[in-house]
Amino acid sequence: MDYTNLFKNCSGKKSRVGIIGATRGYGYTLLAQIPKVAFMELRLISSRHTDECMEVLTGLGYEADKILVCEDADQVKNAPRDAVLIVKDFRLVLESDITALVECTGNTAVSAEVSAEALKRGINVYMVSKETDSVCGPILNRIAAEHNTVYSLVNGDQPRNLLDLYSWGKLLGLEIIAVGKATEYDYVWDPDTGAFTYLEGENPPSEAIPQLKEFWHYEGRKTLEGRRRLLEKYMDVISADLCEMNLVSNVTGYVPSAPRMNYPIAKISELADIFIPEEDGGILKQTGVIDVFCNLRAPDEASFAGGEFIIVKCENKTVWDLLTGKGHVVSRNGKYACMYLPYHYMGVETPVSILLGDLLGLGTHEECRQVTVMTGVARRDLPKGTALTVAGHHHSIDGLVPELWEVKNAPDAAPFYLLNGAVLLNDVKEGKPVTLKDVDISGSLPYELYMQGLKL
Repeated sequence: MDYTNLFKNCSGKKSRVGIIGATRGYGYTLLAQIPKVAFMELRLISSRHTDECMEVLTGLGYEADKILVCEDADQVKNAPRDAVLIVKDFRLVLESDITALVECTGNTAVSAEVSAEALKRGINVYMVSKETDSVCGPILNRIAAEHNTVYSLVNGDQPRNLLDLYSWGKLLGLEIIAVGKATEYDYVWDPDTGAFTYLEGENPPSEAIPQLKEFWHYEGRKTLEGRRRLLEKYMDVISADLCEMNLVSNVTGYVPSAPRMNYPIAKISELADIFIPEEDGGILKQTGVIDVFCNLRAPDEASFAGGEFIIVKCENKTVWDLLTGKGHVVSRNGKYACMYLPYHYMGVETPVSILLGDLLGLGTHEECRQVTVMTGVARRDLPKGTALTVAGHHHSIDGLVPELWEVKNAPDAAPFYLLNGAVLLNDVKEGKPVTLKDVDISGSLPYELYMQGLKL
């Protein structure tokens, strides 16, 4: 795609952006990028911490005398057109003249309310809060279609990047048998010293694991089994991973390869030998699936950077022999290839999604359905009265391990991100899921939108 010409007929148009949950993490990267992008300007940010907003904006070079804190709807409506507004109450965002709402609070209650109302008022919505899309995505896409607005996931996060790669492959007529992503943090092993490091946090854990040498070179499923045995303590089912794949499933119709994903520890060069059917030496029991892997590499090798991949069938031997010679990742049997994007640049990429939506009207997926549901399974016996809380970097719930199920096989599963603040009405035994009978989550807007989405 020639991005330099994509918007050449949009002269005079500008996307006026409002961001909720804007001062840290993803939102911060977007705030830093917006001033560099033609056709786009920051109009408003919403946060409970207005002082922090002011500090972040001025630190990024926004002019202090052009920043205005607004306390009510009248102040928002009467603000100078060239001012950047700060509001504490997220509902005031809807009173502004923004064209694009970027939602990145991670709070399903806030996100569902403001997004549904924005779409009805003619404001396009760009969803960063994957927790909300996992339960409300189908109905928000439908609301957007009904009101001639755009609802869109955003480039810079894995689900949209993977969906773009998938759609590219489908456009080319490729048979895509699996799609997936890498976990956020690499498994790094030094063949010279035997030192292993798991790259999570400011002080990543490390230890000497010379035994990994036996499983450094891929020799089939036994290699994956050996790596897992040695690195088991560094592995877990990560809520954020499954949530992101939930989003991809709901748009593509692809289903989980396993309820907890397979999470093979693999090098990039091995992916076309791993995410293929068992009868061809891989790990898949069926095709048309979503999955996640843990990237294994040497210290001097490039990272996959939590990027995305598709596995396709090699249908013409002459073509793929040629491409193999060019260095592409093709399976040893020559039947499959891995195509991948080794990145997700967060808010640095997001302006592309906003401009595609605001200026070209591209984004809404009317075909989005609740194909899968992410639910929580008890890690241990949980007694009646246990309070469930979403917390931590990975937005997990203590006592629950996430699993991703096809909705048709789990009609009464309680969606993971609707459990925040819920209290168990019944005992839940280890290994059993939390169902809609075990909690009362009715009455909230996200729950209502989820139930409406199930009917589509």
